[in-house]
This record gives sequence, structure tokens and C-alpha cells, in this order.
Amino acid sequence: MNPAAATSLIHGTAHHPAPPRSLRAGPFTLDYDAGDLRGVRLGDREVLRRIYGAVRDRNWGTVPGQITEEQVEPSETGFRIRYRSVHCDGDIHFEWHAELSGGPDGTLRFTFDGEAKSTFWRNRIGLCVLHPMEECAGVQARAHLIDGSVRELVFPTVIAAEQPIHGFETLSGLAHEVEPGLWVEVRFLGEVFETEDQRNWIDASFKTYGTPHRLPFPVKVHRGERIHQSVEVRVLPRTKPAKLTGRSAEQSLAPEITQSSADRPVCVSVPTHTGVPLPRLGLATASHGQPLTNADLIRLRPLPLQHLRAEVSLGNPDWRIPLLAAAESARALSLPLELAVHLPADGVAKPVAELRGELARLEAKITSILALQDGQKSTTPVALGMVRQHLSELAAHIGAGTNADLYQLNLQRPPDTADFIAWSMNPQVHASDTRSLMETPAAAAAQVASVRTYFPGVPLAVSPITLKPRFNPVATAAAARSGAGPLPPEVDPRQTALVGAAWTVAMLAALAPSGVDSLTFFETSGWRGVLETTPSSPWPDAFPSIPGSVYPLWHVFAALYGFDSVAAVTVSDPRKIAAFVLTSVSGEKRLIMANLTTLEVEVRFVAGSGAARQLGGADLMAARQIPAAWWTLPLPRRTSTWRLSAFDVAFIDLH
Repeated sequence: MNPAAATSLIHGTAHHPAPPRSLRAGPFTLDYDAGDLRGVRLGDREVLRRIYGAVRDRNWGTVPGQITEEQVEPSETGFRIRYRSVHCDGDIHFEWHAELSGGPDGTLRFTFDGEAKSTFWRNRIGLCVLHPMEECAGVQARAHLIDGSVRELVFPTVIAAEQPIHGFETLSGLAHEVEPGLWVEVRFLGEVFETEDQRNWIDASFKTYGTPHRLPFPVKVHRGERIHQSVEVRVLPRTKPAKLTGRSAEQSLAPEITQSSADRPVCVSVPTHTGVPLPRLGLATASHGQPLTNADLIRLRPLPLQHLRAEVSLGNPDWRIPLLAAAESARALSLPLELAVHLPADGVAKPVAELRGELARLEAKITSILALQDGQKSTTPVALGMVRQHLSELAAHIGAGTNADLYQLNLQRPPDTADFIAWSMNPQVHASDTRSLMETPAAAAAQVASVRTYFPGVPLAVSPITLKPRFNPVATAAAARSGAGPLPPEVDPRQTALVGAAWTVAMLAALAPSGVDSLTFFETSGWRGVLETTPSSPWPDAFPSIPGSVYPLWHVFAALYGFDSVAAVTVSDPRKIAAFVLTSVSGEKRLIMANLTTLEVEVRFVAGSGAARQLGGADLMAARQIPAAWWTLPLPRRTSTWRLSAFDVAFIDLH
């Protein structure tokens, strides 16, 4: 196999991603990665997740930039970086010059100096600062306002429904407490900044950005218009003595890092309890509209599926055609349907009654119905009542929620009298790079915890979970076709690669032990599914799939077969390794874990001995082309220590 093909199997692209460059600025360590400052740390404590510049079009789409004229000048105690970023898409042409620096005193600066080279519409352009969710939720903060006043605040623990977060508006600076008495402060120039809770979109961060959301948008940017912003980060002098063990306050401020976290093994501790029942798992019907073939059915039947999601848009006069196809697929797989019924904006009684008659004619078995309505962010009481009136005899569970993100659920809360609450998840509303992708599962777990506080005691369903957004619920105009490539905007080539399997493990590790009632992932087949069709992609360079093969993430679901309960495990560095453990009725245990990084990671686990099957490396092609046979290969006995290469997934049957 040539190197480009091997790289595609792992990363979904023929180009191996460039590793980030490690830098230091006084007490801070951080990474420089594709124009951004990332993972700003004091010792092993992350204080800022990312500082970057963004160009957002009129539909909130992020226009990617091409970096040129890059100069990186590091030293032992600081750095200086310059580059030009060019953003072109359709009628948008915007360029900006960056200057990034870090000094021995720990001061970080990021300057954005841009100019519009064409006239276009935008929603936002400028700098953004991400504050890490795990380190900041529930932490003391201090807001410096543009009128010169200071406001004492706390980053929210429960996901904030109001955007921006109440109190985090009109900012000229924002500080948060890293540890007792030690604060890190960010100052902003060139724009009025505010902070939103990005966990609404499973970004594992709070984002502080320029151009307040309250201002009208989109805004016309004229050719020649300039935008200048800057961000400065520094550690504030201690306000009270540090409570330390064996270290001085000075050492805490500027820790000596004798061993980076990259050098330390990741420890995984498996619990003895069995956990909670495994959620009901399902897939969505394929968006390509073609019936499942016999080969598809052979590959799908070994998966522990309990439903098939289908969309029924009653406002579309041809809604019966996809419903018939979904009913045939469900019957072939011996699965009930999970129906997402979209009522038209008005005149709902007649089409709902017609749907009831059609479902009776098809003799479709239905496990649940999610009531939705066109033009609404989430289910209204009227829509829920209408579906209950006409369809309750066909399904035991009638739910409410949104077809979009948690943000829409928070903008318009559905009635809490529903049998379940549902919403969808995807990791790419704001960022598409793989590092950001792998940060999102932690925020997915935070969403479940927060929705439980909104709707205590109501069963929860996450449906569907996809790798890319299926549509844009906040668009202000019809989307123009991007010139970024031939693939539709809802398609990601990482669906076919090992990286997609690693993200799926991380999402299951975050959501399955949380006690949610139901999880619906991806689609059955095609470029948004768990296996490829025959023939495969018409653009093999952009979407490198293999006709008739399974994608690596198929194996993640296959590994769940025969198990009934799931439990979280303790991982010493969850940003590198995601893991969970399954238990069967007979007491068998299986540990599933994935490397979430592009680097090799050494893993140690406390769980006794086990037989391990590792998805990755030389046998990855066989796992895709002959998946059933791959699961019958002899298993080597593993010790409690071994290494996982980039995005490898391990299935360990514990003894």
C-alpha cells in the first residue's frame, strides 16, 4: 500500500497532518498549530484552549484561511510568529496579517490586522479566545467592562441558555482563577467582546469573541475596509498566599516541567460495578435514498441495533416515498422505526391524519415518534398535542425536542410533558480540525447533565449524532456552493477513516454511561453511514472509500453486541484516551478504548489480564473488507501495558 493510501485509512486524507509546534513563554507552555495558539498551560493545567482569527460568512459558516509568508522564531523563553491568512470563498475575499508573541514574563499577544479585498456580507470577523470547559466551569471570573467597571462572575456549570452568558457582555478584559490566588487575565482591543457557552454545540469551551451578538447581522463589508484587533494574556500577581505542598508560590507560577504529559503513560482504571443499562442504539436511514442491498443487510445485521430513524416531512407532498423506503429497510432489518415527524407550519390536522392511515397501511412497527414542526426551533405544545391525538395508538412514546442543536432547544424549550426529550449533536458547528473534533465528547456529556436539570425525570434521546451538520439552522440566506471541494457540506471523509472510529468511541464513552435512554448515530450506508455502498464515492480523492467495505466505526458498534450494561472508566488523561467498559448478563467484560491523538500513546490499565484486538496498523484494510473474518482472528494475550498508534481502537476482553 502506498503511503498516501495508508494515511487516508487513518486520517481520511492523503496528507498527514503536520504536528503542532511546542512553544514556551515564561511560565506558559503552549502549541502553535496552523496559525493558532492552542493548549496554553501552566504546568499541566490548561488555562486557555485556543486563540485564533475567524472569518464567518452571513450564514455563520467559517471561511477557511490559507496561511502564507509564515515566520516562526522560537527561543527558550519566548517566541515571535508572523503570517498572512487569505480567506476566499465565493464573493468573499478577506486577508489579514497576524503577529503572535510570547515573552519571558509570560505575556502573550495576538494581533489581527485585516483588509477586505472584495465587498461581501459577514456575520463576524476577528479574534476569538476559547476558555477550556473542564477547567473553567464553576470557576470564579472577573469581567472588565468597556465603561471601566469590574464585575465579579462565575463561569456557569449548567449550560447557559442565554447567549451571550449573562454578565459576560461588553468586555474589555476577562480573568479567571486558575488556583486559589492565581489568576490569568485576557485583555481585548479593537472591538467590544462578549462570552458565549459553546457547550450548546458540544464545543468543550466558553468562547469570548468580538462584535456583540445583539448587533444586527449580516453586515455588508466593503472592499478596502480594515479590521484591527488584538488580545493580550498575562498571569496576574498572586492576591493571597498559595496553599501548596512542597512548592513555593514562585514555583507554582513558573513550574519546572521535568516531564511533559506527552511522555507519561495514560492510566486506565476499570470499575468493578456493572454500570447502567446500555442505551437503545439505532442508525438513521441512508440519505442517498437507495434501498439496502443483500450485502448491506449482511453487514448491518450483526450490529446491536434497536431502531431505525426516519424523517417524515409532511410539508413535502412526496413524503410517502421516503416513508415507504424507510419501512422497507426497517422490515428487512427486523427493526422498529424511530420517526421524526415534521408537521407543516400550518394546517397540521389533515396531514397527520393521512400519516396515520399510511402507517397503518404499511403495518410499520414504530418504537417512538418525535414531534417537530416547520418554522419552530423545537416542539410546541400544539404540535405535541396533535401528534399524540392522531398517532399515540401507533407508538408508545411520543417525544418533543429539536431536529437541531441544544442551542435551539434552549432558545425555545419544548413541553416537559413529553414522553422523552430529544436533540441532535455534531462536532463541527464552529471548528473542523481533528484536534477540536476530539475535544467535543466531553461537552456532549455536559449537555446530557444540563438537559437533566432542564427536564428532571424525563427520558432523554440524542438523535441523530453525526460527524458534520446535516443542515444550517441559523442561516440568514440560501447557502452558496462552496469552492472548497466537490463534497456536499454535510459529508466528511473522516467518516471512512480510523479517526472517525476513535471519535465514535469517545462519544459512546461520554454518552452511554450517562443513563440516556436512546442514541442514534450516523446512517446505515453511504458517505454518512457505517459502510460504503457499491459502487462507492464518485470522488475517491476527496472521499477515499472502498466499494462494499465497512468503515472502521462499524467495528465500534459490532463490539457492543452481546453486552447489556456500560460503565465509565477512570482515565488519567482523557484528552488522549477515551474508554468505557461493557458487561454481559453472564458477567463477561469488554474494555473499549481509543487513542484520540496523532501520536503514539502508552496505556496502562488496572483490570487483570485480557485478550485484545487492536483496530489499526497493518490489518486495518482487512478489517474494512472482511469485517466478520477480522473478528475471528486469533487474539494475543496482552499485559497491562501497550501502545496505541494514532487513533487506534482497542477491544480487550477482560479475564
